[in-house]
Amino acid sequence: MKRRKFTSKFKTKVVLEALKERNSLSELAQKYELSPAQISSWKKSFLANSEAIFEQKKPQISESEAERDRLLKAIGELK
Repeated sequence: MKRRKFTSKFKTKVVLEALKERNSLSELAQKYELSPAQISSWKKSFLANSEAIFEQKKPQISESEAERDRLLKAIGELK
């Protein structure tokens, strides 16, 4: 039997429904033809990684941008 692959969009949809708790995991599993254990696994993974959404990441500066900034600073010091 071939393993099914699910998109991250589909997994998110299922997990969000599970988090709303309007239906049991068994009902959701039946609705989407999944096992309750699969939904639980996705839910656990989602919750474990959800903090990353709110972490601010500093944009990485390329080497050429860093060099440009350094040169502009040097020019400013010469004035």
